[in-house]
Amino acid sequence: MNPVEDLLAKAPVIEEKLKYSFANKQLLVLSFVHRSFFNEHRDLAPQHNERLEFLGDSVLGLIISDYLYAHLPTESEGYLSHLRSHIVEAGSCAQLLGQLDIAQYVLLGKGERMNDGRGRETILADLFEALIGAIYLDGGMESAKAFFFSHFSEKIEEHLKKPLRNWKAELQDYSQKKHQKPPVYKILKESGPDHSKIFHVTACIDEVDVGEGAGSSKKEAEQAAAEDALKKLGVVQDG
Repeated sequence: MNPVEDLLAKAPVIEEKLKYSFANKQLLVLSFVHRSFFNEHRDLAPQHNERLEFLGDSVLGLIISDYLYAHLPTESEGYLSHLRSHIVEAGSCAQLLGQLDIAQYVLLGKGERMNDGRGRETILADLFEALIGAIYLDGGMESAKAFFFSHFSEKIEEHLKKPLRNWKAELQDYSQKKHQKPPVYKILKESGPDHSKIFHVTACIDEVDVGEGAGSSKKEAEQAAAEDALKKLGVVQDG
């Protein structure tokens, strides 16, 4: 049995973990096909999951936006946007995927398997978004929302209860007091496909690199770099 057929045979086990049954099992299978597997096995997999990931990213963003709009009626657009980015960033999506206990089913090429790709944050985050996209196509927005909140409502509520810190504002305050100038953020590199880029940023004070961070937007990466800088500088405690 080839890997795609094997995955299809395991669909009932995966669906039990997801608490969602696909009408179109091929959508379920497609969500698990990583580009590296597709490149090596085009005879077995006619597509990879990046188009589903693209769709799922937008669907997830709308689900979270709708939830935050309803549950935080007095917060500003800027705060809601910052909180949404925090909830849907790659690390959070990878953690949510981990709760489902399905990472072992992702189909990877030989190189990714040898590098333990199933534990790689970006691959897990992409799989999570692809699954959201697949469920949306299979059952519509209500099915996607039901799936998400049946698993992760407690996690989202935790985000709402925990105040979101503005690391950039804190680093700016520190830098102004200590050096009489604001920090500067520089993009080190961009990685990933065009629809799902990861920005790598460094925070500099007085032309010295003090922290690095990555995120799916420049703002998110800058927040991560500022947080890293504040911890390395000893301004805040790690963890």
